[in-house]
Amino acid sequence: MATDEPTGIPEPPALGSSALPAGTYEGRTVFVTGGGTGLGRAIASEFARLGANLVIASRKPEHLEQATEAMTELGAPHLTVTCDIREPEQIAAAFDAATERFALPDVLVNNAAANFPVPAEDMSPNAWRTVVDITLNGTYFCAREFGRRHLAAGTPGSIINVGASYAWTGGPGFAHSAAAKAGVKNMVETLAVEWGPYGIQVNGLVPGLFPHEDMTADIQSNLRRTDDKDVCQPALRVGRPRELGWAATFLASPWAQFISGHTLVVDGANWQRRSMTNPAVVTIRDQMGKGPFEP
Repeated sequence: MATDEPTGIPEPPALGSSALPAGTYEGRTVFVTGGGTGLGRAIASEFARLGANLVIASRKPEHLEQATEAMTELGAPHLTVTCDIREPEQIAAAFDAATERFALPDVLVNNAAANFPVPAEDMSPNAWRTVVDITLNGTYFCAREFGRRHLAAGTPGSIINVGASYAWTGGPGFAHSAAAKAGVKNMVETLAVEWGPYGIQVNGLVPGLFPHEDMTADIQSNLRRTDDKDVCQPALRVGRPRELGWAATFLASPWAQFISGHTLVVDGANWQRRSMTNPAVVTIRDQMGKGPFEP
């Protein structure tokens, strides 16, 4: 019987399901930066379930330990490498290790990033530089290493840059990250054109709200200020990490080879929300529970 009560977007299929055929990535190597925790691990796990060899890079040993546990549990061939993506020499060494263990990676997922909420007037020069250096420069250095190796080998490949919807809209409280992610989005569009003739796809993947246990404490604190996150989404629910993983495996699959230069937003239309009348403005300082600015 029909009801006037909206019910939102249904829950996804169960964890472990896939729209792609089993073994889609059998024999292929997927390199994921920041793949030991959170959404990076969710993405890596879905590639693993489809038969990929996983190379997971992180600068934190504890994150690599978590990656090892996750990939071992899935029975996936894997390699973990310590790598600070701000350092091109470390990236090159990580690709050398990946190629020696498996083969030149077929897919690169640029997931690693830095982020924390802070009013722009409170942001230190070091905070700005660190976030831009990891999120924008690190993404470029990884893409460059991947691209150069495939160009030299004459082989096709696929790059997925994980972005953010405030690359389009701006992100109050995230001036550093929003600026960096805007650069990442532009990089998708530029590299897709430059490297398309050589068989290299470049796409972006933007997650919406996917709560997970590895969110930083400050972001978790911000989320706790919202009593019921589901009703704040047009889908009437938040995302499930596996949904982002499924989107990534599709974008890099043989069924999406003609998709390049595109940024796919996976957020249940949340970033496109508009109100007929605007609510009262609440400053970022007030939203974050901060007092008046003091130089």
